[in-house]
Amino acid sequence: MARAEEARSGAGVRAGVRVAELYRTMRTIRRFDERIVDLVNANEIAGTTHEYVGEEAVAVGVCAALRSDDCITSTHRGHGHVIAKGADLTAMTAELLGRTTGCNRGRGGSMHIADLSLGILGANGIVAAGAPIAAGAAWASRQEGSDRVVACFFGDGGLNQGVLHETMNLAALWELPLVFVCENNGYAVTLSSADSTAGSIVERASAYGMPAERVDGMDVLAVLDATERAVARARRGEGPSFLECLCYRYTGHHTAERTMALSYRSEEEIASWRDRDPLERCAQFLVGDERGEIDAEVEHDLDAALAAARGAPRPRPDEALEYVWASGHRPRTGTSAHA
Repeated sequence: MARAEEARSGAGVRAGVRVAELYRTMRTIRRFDERIVDLVNANEIAGTTHEYVGEEAVAVGVCAALRSDDCITSTHRGHGHVIAKGADLTAMTAELLGRTTGCNRGRGGSMHIADLSLGILGANGIVAAGAPIAAGAAWASRQEGSDRVVACFFGDGGLNQGVLHETMNLAALWELPLVFVCENNGYAVTLSSADSTAGSIVERASAYGMPAERVDGMDVLAVLDATERAVARARRGEGPSFLECLCYRYTGHHTAERTMALSYRSEEEIASWRDRDPLERCAQFLVGDERGEIDAEVEHDLDAALAAARGAPRPRPDEALEYVWASGHRPRTGTSAHA
């Protein structure tokens, strides 16, 4: 963890504006999700969303190690991933508000945001379903003779899904340029990973013959350091790597949990993780009033994004099926299933 250790010693932290930008992106993710919760509670956004508050260091550390042409696959808790990869805040806000100017013209919503122009191959509401998509993209990169890398995000709940293990097996066999990123926040909805996952997560991955390590997912510099090594390995054609990032969500599994009176976590547990807040840990390396300036700029950007999204049109009812069918075909109109 050379980079993280160097940062903590105070040497080299101010290389360009990198630490400031890491903090800016984490702050943007946190305030974006906090604002989205307010819009959900006000019924301005339909349904629920899965907040990323507390886990920002993972998305930012991983995506900071990627190039603009690299790709990611995301999860149901994907706002942080797509913002860290460069998604436009106005388009994201418009998507959640169901506007035609959204990333996916208002059709995808919170759990299915994608932007292929940025290498964001899609968030996914199915647990671990992004893994085979990531493998396909990594395979395509190799077939093209490119050194493009793919990062695949998934949670600890995805560790017990067969499709993830099938993907890790193929990725190792084919030496795909793929970085598996497990965001282990300790819970799959309300079930703790200790009660759902046997053995060592890192050893599971290393059994496929790929480098695997556990990382402090509350430390953006530690995540960045580990990811840079994994990405460099993938670009050299040496195959996949696996990162288990230990992190914590400060909120419930989704926004509706507030009304469900669930009590599977203690206040002491939450408080202990709040003491390791990734934004606070990164902010200690900022100087002067840099943090205040960044925070103000983030609020301004989010205000502008929300205003623009609110002013955008909603899809017309007669356009409901547009952009749904990949080929552009309309559904059959016959009276029988074989019409």
